[in-house]
Amino acid sequence: MWDRGSRKDIIPFFKKHVPLHTSVIDIGCGSGYGSFKLKKSGYHVSGIDLSEKMIELARTHLNESVPLYVGSVDQLPFEEESFDHALLINVIEWTESPLDALMEIKRVLKKGGLLCAGILGATAGPRANSYRRLYKDDVVMNTMMPWEFYQLAKENGFKLIEHHVIHKEKVNQHEVANLSAELKQAISFMTLFMLRKE
Repeated sequence: MWDRGSRKDIIPFFKKHVPLHTSVIDIGCGSGYGSFKLKKSGYHVSGIDLSEKMIELARTHLNESVPLYVGSVDQLPFEEESFDHALLINVIEWTESPLDALMEIKRVLKKGGLLCAGILGATAGPRANSYRRLYKDDVVMNTMMPWEFYQLAKENGFKLIEHHVIHKEKVNQHEVANLSAELKQAISFMTLFMLRKE
């Protein structure tokens, strides 16, 4: 996904805004491939994921070249202002309290630090995990939309630098070119936001 699939635009978007040789926390690093790509690009990367199994998998890919931690986005095990920048791809949609998670990320970012966040679009496949809420079942995904994330970030000390919409495969780019940002997000697979901690 990071090389040719739905995540292929993330590292170029990140590199466009974030200076090389700065510290980056990859929150929700999963198997570590995004962390690997950041490290290879010249960033001082650390990764964290809630899943011990994912961190074990990441260690096999990254050896000891990237510090890896098991932990939750809403209780990051780092001091205040520990990192220059942060990467957060498809993580905050899976938290019980997106606001708590966002404030925790803000806490560990240095002033002026950049947060690159990817939020799943309205019709992205993984959103099906929240369907059972309609039957009052507990679900593992809140249903936060990209526009809601942006509003939450704006109201809590982040300034938008740029956003980039990643469309679903069947979307004709020429047909959507003149749509508003909200309509582009509505048919997106994911929206990337680059935000600065004010």
